[in-house]
Amino acid sequence: MDTQVSFDSHRPAPGPRAAITAYNPAYDPLVSPPGQGQDYAPTYWVATAGAPPEDDGPIDGDIDADVVIVGSGFTGLSAALTLARDFGVKAVVLEANRAVWGCTSRNGGQGQNASGRLYRSQWIARWGLETARRLDAEIREGFEYWKSLVAQVECDAQPGGHLYTAHRQKKMAFLENEARVMREAFGYDARMLSKAELRERYVDDHEAVGAMHEPDGVGVHPLKLAYGYLRQARALGVRIHPASPVLGWRVENGVYRLQTPGGVVRARRVAFATGGYTAQGVNRLLDNRIMPVLSNSMVTRVLSSAERDAAGLKSTVFITDTRTLRFYYRLLPDGRMQIGSRSALRGADADHPRHLALLRQGLARKFPSLSNVDVAYSWWGWVDVSHDMMPRVTQPDPSQQVYYAFGYGGNGVAFSAHAGRRLAQRMMGKDGIAWDLPIYDSPLPGHMFAPFRRLGQGLLYRWYYLRDELL
Repeated sequence: MDTQVSFDSHRPAPGPRAAITAYNPAYDPLVSPPGQGQDYAPTYWVATAGAPPEDDGPIDGDIDADVVIVGSGFTGLSAALTLARDFGVKAVVLEANRAVWGCTSRNGGQGQNASGRLYRSQWIARWGLETARRLDAEIREGFEYWKSLVAQVECDAQPGGHLYTAHRQKKMAFLENEARVMREAFGYDARMLSKAELRERYVDDHEAVGAMHEPDGVGVHPLKLAYGYLRQARALGVRIHPASPVLGWRVENGVYRLQTPGGVVRARRVAFATGGYTAQGVNRLLDNRIMPVLSNSMVTRVLSSAERDAAGLKSTVFITDTRTLRFYYRLLPDGRMQIGSRSALRGADADHPRHLALLRQGLARKFPSLSNVDVAYSWWGWVDVSHDMMPRVTQPDPSQQVYYAFGYGGNGVAFSAHAGRRLAQRMMGKDGIAWDLPIYDSPLPGHMFAPFRRLGQGLLYRWYYLRDELL
């Protein structure tokens, strides 16, 4: 294990509260700077999470730290918790805007026993059965760890598993194969449901011709959960500095100097956990290695019991359909319906009404009785998709004490807790962990066509639509 350099780690008096600037709905990580002190997106989660916990205010002078974590979302906070709890290291967390401002406050709250965008059958095809089983064991351990954190926070947890609904008859064969693989290769109690069984036990989705149910899955209020992480981390001495974007960094004599608007933060180790909100140019080790993709979400007004009955909403188990451009949806604890799917290609187009219309149309196809229900909240956020569809928690350059965790592809609500824990353990040189697994033993891959990714994304979306709906 590397020798840990100990700087002055006492908690100073809290700094001044960050000045809150207007939320920028057109933020785009490929063209926008990180921002500074932006208010939250107008999400249902923000409206219902209660007052944000105290933080340590913006950086207002040069400081030293043992470890700096850039990004205060699920991953960064989990890493900070592990460092403080297991290693006695009180990290400094730098956040460009408000605490847990990015994907952590905008996602669907679907905690799955998964990470990345590949199914387990695809793991076997890519790496072979033995590696796939080892990867499953690692991600399953991570899911159990996340559940232990959820149990410590009041975050409206909705257990019951996860449903994959076949939106067309030809998708039933795909789900049947995936259920067989999960049972036979990995020992999960994955079960197929007929359309009648799905309607009787769970939901009357008019598009669904059947479904696969996997027992591992918990829906949560993601911002309440993140606030819980934040409170626990600060109670252990972690310092959270909002409105403190990293504008650039360099290393001098083994010390990393991170420039923020309020001063320089010096550290021996640095971890980046900024997800889909990673601006170009902040870290050359990450440039062009993430495909930031917009996801749109909406939440209806509270549905009456009669409206829920008419729509056949009998369960709060969260659901994903089998489209490549998938819809994810669930009944929330307070009786509202949430649904999300893909959105614009660029931040400049994110607020166009057609993206909300896509969600309304999707809800109406699945639940015709809800065609005209009022929408109470609508928002969008950036998802960090890696070029090979799997995450990385790694030290990309062994000569530098710089680390990152990225690439969850929309499956980060649960896995981010484990990724943050592994990120902290990696920084501290912990042995006895399967660091040779594919998600740990290599950096995020680049792509020769990365500069043209938006053009390719637009073409892919057209192809996916044809394949999902017409072919």
